[in-house]
Amino acid sequence: MTDPTKRQPLDLSSYQPAAGGIAARARAAAGPAYLSGLNPEQRDAVETLDGPVLVLAGAGTGKTRVLTTRIAHILSTGRARPAEILSVTFTNKAAREMKLRLGQMLGQAVEGMPWLGTFHSIGGRILRYHAELVQLTSNFTVLDTDDQIRLLKQLLAADNIDDKRWPARMLAGLIDGWKNRGLTPSQVPAGEAAMFGNGRGGKLYAQYQERLKILNAADFGDLLLENIRLFREHPDVLRQYQSRFKFILVDEYQDTNVAQYLWLRLLSQTPSASSSLPGLTRQPIPSQDDGSPGLDASRRPGDDVGASGNVVAPSGPPKNICCVGDDDQSIYGWRGAEVDNILRFEHDFPGAKVIRLERNYRSTGHILAAASHLIAHNEGRLGKTLRTEDVDGEMVTVTGAWDSEEEARAIGEEIEQLQRQGHALNEIAILVRASFQMREFEDRFVTLGLPYRVIGGPRFYERAEIRDALAYLRVINSPADDLAFERIVNVPKRGLGDATVQMLHDHARKRRIPLFEAARMVIDTDELKPKARGSLRGLIENFERWQVQRDALAHTELAEIVLDESGYTEMWQKDRSADAAGRLENLKELVRSMEEFENLQGFLEHISLVMDREGGADEDAVSVMTLHSAKGLEFETVFLPGWEEGLFPHQRALDEQGRAGLEEERRLAHVGITRARKRAKLYFATNRRIHGTWNTTIPSRFLDELPAANVEITESKGGSGWGGMSGYGPSRFDNVESFGSSYSTPGWQRAQAQRGRSGGGSNGGRSGGFGESGSSYSSGTARRAPFTIEGELVAKSTGTESAFSLKDRVFHQKFGYGHVTKIDGNKLTIVFDKAGEKKVVDSFVERV
Repeated sequence: MTDPTKRQPLDLSSYQPAAGGIAARARAAAGPAYLSGLNPEQRDAVETLDGPVLVLAGAGTGKTRVLTTRIAHILSTGRARPAEILSVTFTNKAAREMKLRLGQMLGQAVEGMPWLGTFHSIGGRILRYHAELVQLTSNFTVLDTDDQIRLLKQLLAADNIDDKRWPARMLAGLIDGWKNRGLTPSQVPAGEAAMFGNGRGGKLYAQYQERLKILNAADFGDLLLENIRLFREHPDVLRQYQSRFKFILVDEYQDTNVAQYLWLRLLSQTPSASSSLPGLTRQPIPSQDDGSPGLDASRRPGDDVGASGNVVAPSGPPKNICCVGDDDQSIYGWRGAEVDNILRFEHDFPGAKVIRLERNYRSTGHILAAASHLIAHNEGRLGKTLRTEDVDGEMVTVTGAWDSEEEARAIGEEIEQLQRQGHALNEIAILVRASFQMREFEDRFVTLGLPYRVIGGPRFYERAEIRDALAYLRVINSPADDLAFERIVNVPKRGLGDATVQMLHDHARKRRIPLFEAARMVIDTDELKPKARGSLRGLIENFERWQVQRDALAHTELAEIVLDESGYTEMWQKDRSADAAGRLENLKELVRSMEEFENLQGFLEHISLVMDREGGADEDAVSVMTLHSAKGLEFETVFLPGWEEGLFPHQRALDEQGRAGLEEERRLAHVGITRARKRAKLYFATNRRIHGTWNTTIPSRFLDELPAANVEITESKGGSGWGGMSGYGPSRFDNVESFGSSYSTPGWQRAQAQRGRSGGGSNGGRSGGFGESGSSYSSGTARRAPFTIEGELVAKSTGTESAFSLKDRVFHQKFGYGHVTKIDGNKLTIVFDKAGEKKVVDSFVERV
């Protein structure tokens, strides 16, 4: 028997409860409250703290909860103090929400996390600590866009560069793009520098940076670019921050640009004692077949390249970095976001663990199936399939409308029907691809009395370019409108500054006359300098001419003349900013909207009613926004209009970026569909006014990429019967066999079935399917009413004889004058003077 006093003590330090055993399960049950309710994938993402982790979080899978719970877990387990965690978001709103959630989880306010914020706020904080190392002082000024452009104008003037040919705003955009890619002036490729000022873009960029240092200022891009330079040129500073941050967490990683990527790569390496540059080594760039230096697959724009063809790239084992994002929701490439950053995460961080969050808590089964099937057509993705434990719910619907007016009318009627069923308007959204689409819906909602709000920007008639154009029209309609005249007296720039306007005000007050009359009197005196007097005289003469033309020309034609002769259209055509093209589209949409009114006075009265509608922030209202503004939001019912080739996918994206642009457009479509919790309703129009001309459109290719099992084709409720996809080529959504016609809507099938039972003949020709009941393009003349079948207005071929003859001269409400070239029952083929050849139903034309 062993002497108890001589027994060896047991080593209990290495004991761990067996996996799945009673002790392990009991300990898990007694875990912290913040872990309760997490699904297995979410919990894995929270508890995997060591090494690099990529959390692929699909739409509605709870990524924000995972990110905040992970921080709470790090703090609760004592792995790091609050000041040792770097947590980066994209917006201040997201940062505030994370702090609030952390406070709720931990039972206290999280005040001790100084490094939780946006990329630029944290970059600015670091820069102020070490400002002297980048030739600034700690109280440096961050310039806004206006100050930046004013400074660039000074540089252009000093270099004798024509600001009209080479606008300062264009140069500001180029510089911002270079900074987003982490490029200093010496790193800008010669070809890109040649894009501005006859090859002087790079030189101007360098002068701009020098001028900023003299002014002790930085722009928004410098907050990260100067950080990168600071870390590269001062290894000891980089080591300090690498040692400080034990954990790095990044939200919305798919939206990072190259500068943000480089900044993170530098901070995410384990501190090195290398004598050259800690955390950075030089890797050779392989040569091309012709012997010239090539680019390594791992090189990113903005990496340092030496004269010998070497690239500076981070090295060393990565620390505990966790990036949360979704490659299927990368939709901001137009502002510098690089989807490749998330696609190459495993290459950048060898041994990284990838956790997929695929359980969606937002949408029903049909919506998720449609979105997943659509995005699967993208090649550049890591791959995941969203699923739900919810019911399948309603199918995704696809509806064709005759034109954008009918599209807005149909959606308005659907919303009214939902409202009658008790659906909250706050839970309804209309997501458009381009802002000009909003005008049709805003006008329709005003007509219906439906409350609405525009999210992510002003309402259509509140946009600056629309207000300017309306101001010109208001002065023509009423020269005594001082507010309108003052708004555009120097827009575009005419050399009529504040001093001139003040002098006009003084003159008008003394004589108690409107500003316009004061200006008319002043141009005949010497009170103004010759240049200003000449500009003002030209403006007054223009208005007097336009006022005469108002009575002789159509108000739409007058609006086009005013915008052209005033120089306003040319001003935006010369503007090289990213939003200039959108502003021009809005101006064209404004002119188009005027067609619905008899005269200029009626149109301006309608605008006053639209502008007068102001709802409170808490009002129950439909949300209208662009797809880009909708990211991160969710609604019970989502309408997605405008799914047509050229609009969605947008032609500009296809022209400028090719396949990459198409894949980003498809990701945008995926984002739009997944905003819906219960209903996703897609619309397209057969005809749309583009650049002032009616065009027959083709349904978006994205519609044919939806799974047929999850999609229902519905008939427009907009008061007219859309009729299939004539002329578009085959689509599985066509039903060309039914009754020998291309019409596939239920109403058309019921009509043909009824006609067949009554002995009517069948017409085997394809038809365009027209119907414009209640059209706002009516000229007030009488026309034969369309047929009514089961309460739906239709205007389709019924095989009856037409009263028209070949070569008859006719008039159509939308397409104008033309002559008949072919008759098929009550369907006419007409060659219109302006619109070309169209197939129409004879009930919508008149003999002239």
